[in-house]
Amino acid sequence: MTPPKLEKSQSLFQRAQRVIPGGVNSPVRAYRGVGGTPPFIARGEGPCVIDVDGNRYVDYVGSWGPLILGHCDADVLARVAEAAASGTSFGAPTAAEVELAELICDALPAMDMLRLVSSGTEATMSALRLARGATGRPRILKFEGCYHGHADSLLVGAGSGVATLGIPGSPGVPEALAELTVQAPFNDLAAVTQAFEKWGSELACVIVEPIAGNMGCVPPEPGFLEGLRRLCDAYDALLIFDEVMTGFRVAWGGAQVRHGIEPDLTCLGKVIGGGLPAAAYGGRRELMTQMAPEGPIYQAGTLSGNPLAVAAGLETLRRLSKPEVYDALESMTQRLTQGFAERAREAGVPFTSASVGGMFGCFFHPGPVRNFADAQAADEPAFRRFFHVMLEEGVYLAPSPYEAGFVSLAHGEGELAATLAAATAAFAAAAAR
Repeated sequence: MTPPKLEKSQSLFQRAQRVIPGGVNSPVRAYRGVGGTPPFIARGEGPCVIDVDGNRYVDYVGSWGPLILGHCDADVLARVAEAAASGTSFGAPTAAEVELAELICDALPAMDMLRLVSSGTEATMSALRLARGATGRPRILKFEGCYHGHADSLLVGAGSGVATLGIPGSPGVPEALAELTVQAPFNDLAAVTQAFEKWGSELACVIVEPIAGNMGCVPPEPGFLEGLRRLCDAYDALLIFDEVMTGFRVAWGGAQVRHGIEPDLTCLGKVIGGGLPAAAYGGRRELMTQMAPEGPIYQAGTLSGNPLAVAAGLETLRRLSKPEVYDALESMTQRLTQGFAERAREAGVPFTSASVGGMFGCFFHPGPVRNFADAQAADEPAFRRFFHVMLEEGVYLAPSPYEAGFVSLAHGEGELAATLAAATAAFAAAAAR
């Protein structure tokens, strides 16, 4: 195997490090966890990305989840071009904003109203403010390894990029604020019950990724989400589902529809923007009407409901509204992870994987992986060897064992075959010491 030539990427990375912290505009793009130079991407085509040196990769990052239709989908680009021809931003209401909000609310039974924002961090930060304002309580409960954006209250026990960089939290987060965040292990209902017994009268909400995607992909165990719903009801706390990643990725309407659990508030992002910056938070009418200007709880955003992002989101969601779409997506994702597992067994590598809808996770761990502690026990050096061989063989994965992967509707039999062929060599490398 011949490593891809990355001369232009290396030159760009050197330039970037002089003017951008770490050379990247989000820590998850850095290769600190795996080593090497990140390829600088020039363009995307369907299921693939091409870097500035001309190397082509089958892409399982998909802009970290939004590109469920693949790169440069012709219909999405056409809708964005049409919107841009009328103006790129107004800072004023548009008809398309209303149409997107109606479409999302129709898909989620738990959502009567929503507010559009521009990022998942904005959505979760705003939902927490609403929960605290509506309940008059200061504390929140989150789960170790679940990442909900980089708002101060949520950079405690975060997974994903924070875990990859080995940072337990973050300097700059006041200790007094961090103390208002209660943590519990994911999938551990007994620990959550104990937390409620101690802090229940002070807990405004529980915020959870209903399918964890920032410690790899870790599904909820049977009864876990139902138990969170019961505890929140018993203690008059709000249940917030962070579906920034899972919303419209694992089912039409997201994990809450798939599992039949109605949260009080939902945070959405990624897919609802069709690859452009868009997110939302929403829930029951009596909660959402407490937001300004209708109520006293303040949140604003100059570029919220950007017409280009709304156009991309509308086209994407219209394409996803047929059940057979998710059947095809789930089938392809399952075949991918089953193929990985078969090749890991052949190589004698401890390995487990999970997939839900169009997202998947892989662990160099015998399994099961139920929570962040299990994910941290995986063999990271084996992952690094696997990652670099996959990249050399033309498969683009997230440069961290704590990130989920994403399959798009543009991935087909050719991409699956190429990926599994690469995996044969990659698992052999992972087995080497």
